[in-house]
Amino acid sequence: MEALVYKSTGSWYVVKTGDGNIYKARVKGRFKMEGITSTNPVAVGDMVNIEMEAGEENTAVIDLIVDRKNYIIRQSPHNKNQHHIIASNLDQSILFATVKNPKTSTGFIDRFLVASEAYHVNAILVFNKADDFNKNDHKKYETLSNIYNSIGYKVLLISVVNKTGLHELAALLHNKTSLMSGHSGVGKSSFVNYVLPASKIKTQDVSGWSGKGLHTTTFAEMFDLEEGGKIIDTPGLREFALSDIDQYELAHYFPEMRRLLPQCQFNNCVHINEPGCAVKQALDDGIISISRYNGYINILNTMADKYN
Repeated sequence: MEALVYKSTGSWYVVKTGDGNIYKARVKGRFKMEGITSTNPVAVGDMVNIEMEAGEENTAVIDLIVDRKNYIIRQSPHNKNQHHIIASNLDQSILFATVKNPKTSTGFIDRFLVASEAYHVNAILVFNKADDFNKNDHKKYETLSNIYNSIGYKVLLISVVNKTGLHELAALLHNKTSLMSGHSGVGKSSFVNYVLPASKIKTQDVSGWSGKGLHTTTFAEMFDLEEGGKIIDTPGLREFALSDIDQYELAHYFPEMRRLLPQCQFNNCVHINEPGCAVKQALDDGIISISRYNGYINILNTMADKYN
């Protein structure tokens, strides 16, 4: 029967069938060997086929992953030659950011947006802690908001502490599967607690299973919303290194650059110093922001050793 993966500890999973039954599940040994290149063969959000394990109550074996419609991955923090699937089968990704305490860099934002673009997931930017803004903070936010709004991204300003802007954000979650990401301390978990009612039945704790002792905080967990939809909560990310994207593809994942690419003189233009580069011309004309272009160059530089 089919089931949806709600939680992972790396070796064991929490899965839920269409009739609402929850099982702990593991992956078949031979299944792990069939061309899996990610650090996690099964991701939260995956639809899988399970078989009940003989002689074990509420325990199942995963023997098939249903084709994913999309996913978001990043470079494994433990092995730069592997990638880690954060979550799959998403309708949207929501990045929580702050202008201070802690500051979310534009580099981190741009990397997250590139990953969302690369795997066809609509991204939303949410800036929290408006209650702690001074005059300069408001200016910083307005600058960032203008940059990302002009590209086409939805940008929201909220305060979880004062509960301002939360209704608008919560409305965007309705009947959608949403990935929630951000640095530790940006207020993401506080918002998750806000949208999850006190009576919410959470997925089972796996601490007593064979996954005991694993660092479960490196994995995501999905929750059902009472009014429809699901959220996938992720632990705080210190960094977001891109995976499986090469230097000639990168500009395709910057929307403001993507629409200019047909106008570049060379098909393999990487928009640094090539003649007839439409992206560089747009930068000179103020159509592309310096911040975004610098973000592009910084990402490109991280690819230099791998691709040049």
